[in-house]
Amino acid sequence: MSVPTPPTPATAASLSQRLDRLPFTRAHLRVLTGSGIGWALDAMDVGLISFILAALAQEWSLAPEETAWIASMGFVGMAVGAALGGLLADRFGRRQVFALTLLVYGVATGASALVGGIVLLLILRFFVGLGLGAELPVASTYVSEFAPARMRGRLIVILEAFWAIGWTAAALIGFLVIPASDAGWRWAFALGAIPAAYALIVRWGLPESPRWLERRGRHDEAESVIRAFEESSSVTAEAPRRLTTGPIELPPAAQTARERLGALWSAEFRVRTACLWLVWFCVNFSYYGAFIWIPSILVAQGYDLVRSFGFTLVITLAQLPGYAAAAWLIEVWGRRLTLSVFLAGSAVSAILFGTAGAEWSVLAAGMALSFFNLGAWGALYAVTPEMYPTSLRATGSGWAAGVGRIASIVAPLSVPPLLAFGGAPVLFIVFALFFVIAAASAWGLVDRRGRSLDDR
Repeated sequence: MSVPTPPTPATAASLSQRLDRLPFTRAHLRVLTGSGIGWALDAMDVGLISFILAALAQEWSLAPEETAWIASMGFVGMAVGAALGGLLADRFGRRQVFALTLLVYGVATGASALVGGIVLLLILRFFVGLGLGAELPVASTYVSEFAPARMRGRLIVILEAFWAIGWTAAALIGFLVIPASDAGWRWAFALGAIPAAYALIVRWGLPESPRWLERRGRHDEAESVIRAFEESSSVTAEAPRRLTTGPIELPPAAQTARERLGALWSAEFRVRTACLWLVWFCVNFSYYGAFIWIPSILVAQGYDLVRSFGFTLVITLAQLPGYAAAAWLIEVWGRRLTLSVFLAGSAVSAILFGTAGAEWSVLAAGMALSFFNLGAWGALYAVTPEMYPTSLRATGSGWAAGVGRIASIVAPLSVPPLLAFGGAPVLFIVFALFFVIAAASAWGLVDRRGRSLDDR
């Protein structure tokens, strides 16, 4: 099979210019909301397991180590899925892999409603994670390749804000559906099958990334997609063009999976790759260690199941203003400063939550943790695709997410021994330390605020 000839610098610049000079159009809105709905469904599934675990622990009389393995097995799948998803998206296209991931985790989640024991649930949680892990980095890469440079960071944070919508839906299901009957957790899993149907809409309702099409030598298809966006905004291809970056010297692009993985550690990218992987690892450890276990920790502290789920719902709602603040600041302060400030805020909030005693302080500290942590997630998803050129973008994003998922496997397993050792204060001090490390590592990333994506 012959390898498509990479575009010339002039072609790549022309495509990039045409995308970057567009205003925000209905076509952009369709890509953003279409991807965002998939993102929200992803969050709903991840959020549901935290509520289902609290219910299953009581119904099946599970030990803390068993519930930890149920949580972690999904993250094992997410680690594999994130690494494979990026490689597949750079090879077969962003839209195709995005749709496939929705189908995989939707079917596996729906099937989980029928399980009768922990072994089958663990197997299905792996396949759920496989789809979820691949979907997130592919979706952020997909949207970033359509977004004009001047608003790219903001749009990716808005995409990430759909996570709060999905997690809120999970909290509502946890609050209203799961406690309603002994089979409530089964109905929750059944609702998690919705992404399987939505995959069909993604596959046939959204366009492929023109940047990816151009890199694969499919110039006519790329031109068709760009023209559709230009026509939706009454901009023509002959309108004046303006570059947002200087000329780029284009080396030969990596074509095979091995070459792409090796390129992540070339002289140009090794520092940003190392820092990006460290940020992803630390944020995943603290986020999933805390938020997967919050309902169960509240139950262990004496709150009943319904009250625990109610507290978690209120804490979850604080994610939305966190995303809104990050979406505004990321184009004002830039990527690195916004990311590091929100991570520092997460560290302080984690310590306050771990040492909170009164109900009001639990809610206040939990809401602050939710605000800062999810704002940091928005900034991280915005900066990640910008670290690499088009030929490496999904691979780089996927492997960063995959390394992060290793931490999300370890974190739920670490919670029971840390709680046994020093209770919630020690547990959340550990989470705070990871947030601090991530905040420092953010300064090793490249800030491309207002600059075109690298189309090599």
